[in-house]
Amino acid sequence: MQHLLQLIPEYRHYVWGGRRLNPAAEQVTAEAWVVYEGDRVAAGPFAGRTLAEVAAERGAALLGARALARTGARFPLLIKLLDCQAWLSVQVHPNDAQAAAMEGPGHFGKTEAWHILEAAEGAQLIAGLRPGATRAALADAIRGGTVADLSARHAVRAGDTVFMPAGTLHALGPGLLVYEVQQTSDLTYRVYDWGRPASAGRPLHLEQSLAVTDPAAGGRIVPPPDLQPDDERLLITCPYFALEVLTATNGPRPFDTRGESFHALTVIAGRAEVSCGAERITLGRFDTVVVPAAAGVYALRPREPARVLRASVPAA
Repeated sequence: MQHLLQLIPEYRHYVWGGRRLNPAAEQVTAEAWVVYEGDRVAAGPFAGRTLAEVAAERGAALLGARALARTGARFPLLIKLLDCQAWLSVQVHPNDAQAAAMEGPGHFGKTEAWHILEAAEGAQLIAGLRPGATRAALADAIRGGTVADLSARHAVRAGDTVFMPAGTLHALGPGLLVYEVQQTSDLTYRVYDWGRPASAGRPLHLEQSLAVTDPAAGGRIVPPPDLQPDDERLLITCPYFALEVLTATNGPRPFDTRGESFHALTVIAGRAEVSCGAERITLGRFDTVVVPAAAGVYALRPREPARVLRASVPAA
């Protein structure tokens, strides 16, 4: 099959967005969905087809044995970039069992991780509740609209990675530019929206939130690694995804999918060329390519010193 799948991002325009992801847009852009089942392939034999269609047709050749065993022919991850110019809603996501029970068969939970690309001075996020918070206090706060006062706030900086398991109350704050990798689900229960009026597009889900929030759950913040030229570091791994950061500085770097999982590569600084066989794609900042599991060996070459995030499905 085609060795390199460059995808056309899908943009989402929400009230808290900014101008960094899609400066030409007439309205603010909150999210770029850079690896998503509905994204279309930009060029090659699969041009114009969605990632979901390619996954359904090619199965293990695209996804790899690990993903196929876990989520069948459905593409298992959703990767976004988020430009946060105001607080996102305080929200929570269910786990797999809760998603299926509350929303029906075929729904997945949402465990996710954030990699902080840019952070304004004093930028914060919410991850979990303050120490000692009880379920009774949580219920009162959710129903009374005061959950922000019960939430734990954390200062973050560029290069931090935050692991956010399902059941953790959370929100991203102003001044953050974020890479997000998550299960193939956008199932979100909104708890509090900072006084913005509820609408058909932004409803609150108070009882669902209370049902799935774990008062003891909190995000895990991993500080930036000390990256060297031509380096490779694991940032986060969990049953659903592994997230690594690569640097490409001096020359071509070979990697191998080994048929186990696709590799989703997003350039977060500089420019790099990804090649596999006769196929070559040059990526600038925020560009993404999916290397199918069947591709095997591929190479990453710097066109200028580059940093790349790589997401894949880890071994069980």
